[in-house]
Amino acid sequence: MGTPNMPHLNNAPLFLLLSKGLSKTFTKWVNFSTIARNDVKPKTAVLMLNMGGPQTTDQVHDYLLRIMTDRDMIQLPVQSKLGPWIAQRRTPEVQKKYKEIGGGSPILKWTELQGELMCKELDRISPETAPHKHYVGFRYVNPLTENTLQQIEKDGPERLVLFSQYPQYSCATSGSSFNSIYQYYKNNNLPSNIKWSVIDRWGSNPLLVKTFADRIREELDKFCETKRKNVVILFTAHSLPLKAVNRGDPYPAEIGASVQMVMQELGYCNPYSLAWQSKVGPLPWLAPATDDAIKGYVKQGLKNFILVPIAFVNEHIETLHELDIEYCDELAKEVGVEEIRRAATPNDHPLFIKALSTIVADHLKNGDKVNPKFLMRCPMCVNPRCRESKNWYKNICSR
Repeated sequence: MGTPNMPHLNNAPLFLLLSKGLSKTFTKWVNFSTIARNDVKPKTAVLMLNMGGPQTTDQVHDYLLRIMTDRDMIQLPVQSKLGPWIAQRRTPEVQKKYKEIGGGSPILKWTELQGELMCKELDRISPETAPHKHYVGFRYVNPLTENTLQQIEKDGPERLVLFSQYPQYSCATSGSSFNSIYQYYKNNNLPSNIKWSVIDRWGSNPLLVKTFADRIREELDKFCETKRKNVVILFTAHSLPLKAVNRGDPYPAEIGASVQMVMQELGYCNPYSLAWQSKVGPLPWLAPATDDAIKGYVKQGLKNFILVPIAFVNEHIETLHELDIEYCDELAKEVGVEEIRRAATPNDHPLFIKALSTIVADHLKNGDKVNPKFLMRCPMCVNPRCRESKNWYKNICSR
């Protein structure tokens, strides 16, 4: 890093180039690969599900509106009125943050690249299910999942794999994406010539674990030897309301399992902890908050950190702004951090691409259709749509 208190923005420069259209080689490569693949009728379609992010500041309001009116993501009193009001009120503040990271989210660019590389590897290691084609289905911004499903129907693959890009499952994220697919087909005809299957969680995948461990080693190596052993590896994941935790949402346990496996891969080389970021609203959420954890450890005399976004597979607003700007820069200066770095998300790391492709290849080879855990509801679930959705997936995946 070189200068105390300054964050190491691993992928911010690349994102800024991409978002401003300056990385012409990368853009042409992605466009050419996408066009070439669009000309081929896929035997196997892989729908990569995520919440997405606005590519321009003009998309921020509609993005927030979809989030604030999604009862799987957040529950508000009189949501049909309060949700739009909150979205309208928050739009200028969120637009400002996107401007500070280059004008938009890089999630779509990273997901397209990951999908292209994954399918090329799948064609090589699983020729019997080739050709493979990836599709992107975002929950709150284009390409919206329902529109992507229409394109898949037109392409007419034999097999469709719904592949959540949230490694650890939560009803508010993965569950919302899967429920939206059920809701779409509740009002539209389900194609009868496509076999369906689901990959709903993979936070303990060994190659994903190795990817995170490698990203951490990259940053540890940049600390001087006198500091290295005492650097706090602070894992951070999006927080969750305690109301959801008490209902039985599996997310906190799955995040914890990922953290333990990464540290085992690293040989428990450093002190480490887990904190939670991005709390919204006044209700109790999982704690400690990531910023509070940093403040607390500095008071204890621990002043060197690596932040590890353990739940995210590509860069977006919560890594590029919340972690890199708000914590690694502004907060670090405020509380007297000596040196703080942020591990890159998996992005296009070769081990991560191998993880994606082998997860899908093994899923296809083993004849897996749906994880029994996915078909379970939280023990205290009161959402009737979850019950209907789970039953629907059980039926379509058994065909």
